[in-house]
Amino acid sequence: MKIAFGIVALLVAVASVWWFSQPRPIEVTSQTNYLLDWPERSTINTRRVAVTGLSNGDSIAFLGVPYARPPIGERRFKPPEPLGESSGDVDATNFPNICIQNDSPAMLGTNRSTRSEDCLYLNIFTPSTDGNEHPVLVWIHGGSSSGSANGTDGSMLAEQGDVVVVAINFRVGLLGFLDLSAFGDEFAGSANNGIRDQIEALKWVRDNIGDYGGDKDNVTIFGESAGGQAVMAIMSAPSADGLYHKAIEHSGGDVNQPPIDARTMLVEQLGVDESALLETLKTLPVDTILEVQAAFDWGDPGSIDGTVVTRSVKDAILDRSVNGVPLIAGSNRDEGKLFTYVIPWYLHGLVSEFVAGGILENVDGKQYIESLEVAFPEDNDTQIFERVWSDALVRSSVNAAARASAAGPGGWLYRFDLPVQRIPGVGATHAAEIAFTFNQFARGLPETAYWYDPNDPVVRQLATDWSNTIIQFAKTGDPNGAGLPTWPRYTAETRHALILDDSPRVTSSLYAADRARWGDTETSSSEYLTSTAR
Repeated sequence: MKIAFGIVALLVAVASVWWFSQPRPIEVTSQTNYLLDWPERSTINTRRVAVTGLSNGDSIAFLGVPYARPPIGERRFKPPEPLGESSGDVDATNFPNICIQNDSPAMLGTNRSTRSEDCLYLNIFTPSTDGNEHPVLVWIHGGSSSGSANGTDGSMLAEQGDVVVVAINFRVGLLGFLDLSAFGDEFAGSANNGIRDQIEALKWVRDNIGDYGGDKDNVTIFGESAGGQAVMAIMSAPSADGLYHKAIEHSGGDVNQPPIDARTMLVEQLGVDESALLETLKTLPVDTILEVQAAFDWGDPGSIDGTVVTRSVKDAILDRSVNGVPLIAGSNRDEGKLFTYVIPWYLHGLVSEFVAGGILENVDGKQYIESLEVAFPEDNDTQIFERVWSDALVRSSVNAAARASAAGPGGWLYRFDLPVQRIPGVGATHAAEIAFTFNQFARGLPETAYWYDPNDPVVRQLATDWSNTIIQFAKTGDPNGAGLPTWPRYTAETRHALILDDSPRVTSSLYAADRARWGDTETSSSEYLTSTAR
């Protein structure tokens, strides 16, 4: 997707002043702060240092384990550097710093965190460190200019599935995704430094996760929204090959566009000559960085920079062929309604055009919206706005899943349809499935921690079945046999997809009319192997 998550993060930051001034129908509290109250301490001796974490008696949480040197000072805008020699034991009993960002909307919940450029840490949830090797799932959070590992509780998956869950921080916003390649080879690939951080975290997992009970040879990457797009970007980055073995993409944008050269806009925003721009950026206070990145479009995670991400995800899946990885991909039925909820109506037209510009290759945003107005003449502006978001997130998932099946490893497509219960009118919206992926309802937190009623038996059952399916896929590379109906691969021939709601089922020909609008009319997997279909 060309700039969808970058521009929406920018506008959400601007719009938050408006949003917080409005009456809020619900209060949302943290789903992870309770971890800090776990009573037990557990210390392990790793090959590097002794690390002390928290335990509830059933799993252990190691919070704030460093995986790279702090990207501060001269390392700002540079690739992450591996950790040097240990400087002492690690107290992993508190949340680490999160990367520089503005506040997120309160409906997403908050946790106790400090913002800092020193933020390359990860949180580990393990069922045990007794020497047995457990499958590993590495979670990549959403938000191209916000978010952190600290909002993710992997403990329930660890206990339920006997797996290790790793949630990672990475640089976001300008510090993670600003293209400075015009300033020389040392900045080549800077448009994807956030992706480089994620790959560095995967290298750390390869080298160290055995100390925490994980199997380095069975690693699944999964992420939602910008994190889902990051999963696609990692699949398009040759330097990540071999560091992961399965992938799950939740509502992620496509990887199909080059980075944005923002030099002219930065010069205007900062009031400096271009000759002084690089040095200015290197020393710019973080508060100013946040102000600047909220003022213009600076890019998006997962652009094709040619150094880190070298080709589109569609090409990457086909290029790797049988050497690629099995993939689950999907989206939610009412993706766009969350953005209607958090972005003021007077910005919908602007956002729609930006997001629409990345849906179809060689079709700009204005042209795409005009085509929607012709196809759906009864839609009002809000409905067009929401349709743009759905198209952007659905098309990338559909194309990736179909190609993963055609290439050999296998692709499975889902759609999450269970409506949110505590936020009126948003339906099965963006990010609604995350609590089900991690089976967070089983923790018995206050109702304010959830978008759904945690005591609803339908919610509890779907969360159990879906999280077990995620675990099964991580263990075997096949999502079947964990409580949901038999889920066939998504292929051009059958177009089978799994619907997740109060009555999970498999349907065929989902999105047929949409695929016809997009020109994605392949009826045979062999068509994906031709140059025109790529």
